[in-house]
Amino acid sequence: MNKPCHVGLIMDGNGRWASNQNLNRNEGHKAGAKICMDIIHEAINLDIKVLSLFAFSTENWLRPDDEVLSIMSILNSYLESEILAFLKRGVHFRVIGDRSKLSTKTRFLMSNAEKLSIKNKGLKLVLAVNYGGQDDILRSIKKLAEKNCDFKNIQFDDLQENLDTTDLPTVDLMIRTSGEQRLSNFMIWQAAYAEYYFTQTQWPDFTVEEFSQAINTFGQRERRFGKIDNKS
Repeated sequence: MNKPCHVGLIMDGNGRWASNQNLNRNEGHKAGAKICMDIIHEAINLDIKVLSLFAFSTENWLRPDDEVLSIMSILNSYLESEILAFLKRGVHFRVIGDRSKLSTKTRFLMSNAEKLSIKNKGLKLVLAVNYGGQDDILRSIKKLAEKNCDFKNIQFDDLQENLDTTDLPTVDLMIRTSGEQRLSNFMIWQAAYAEYYFTQTQWPDFTVEEFSQAINTFGQRERRFGKIDNKS
């Protein structure tokens, strides 16, 4: 079976799931974090090379303060409690996004996880925190400006090499839960030719079986990247 090398995950529906359960939205984020661990381990089992998780967007700061604090607390907790399990499974951990708005503790835990796993050769687990595709592109342009780039002669590779994902392959398969069918500013450059898998399942109800199903659907699709079908 043809498998995707790089899978992106937009983990949507925590708040709606909580509302359906008559729970606080923060309980939805806690439930979603548990499912996230299951999916990561399944990605390892399926020999996926890169798994990118949209954990917190540049727009998520607009949510209520208590919800933002809860999300960051859950993130910190898992960075502390799960890193050893990931190290044992060979995971190479990294974070993309603008870290400048994050707390000192969060930045430390991220850097520590990256350092501890830097030599690992297994799954590349990419966590997008305070990340937005448009912001990624803008920061790339600013980096080029700092290097006195000749923008009149700028090339595709110039911009791509200054994105947060410069050393990663482009996204092959983008999965989004909870029924919405849009990227919501996640890896808009990197997912230009991605295949999409949209499901009505809310993230806390997403299972390893459905994740495997999404991977299987990718193998059934023909990717032409703008070319014609050789059989035509």
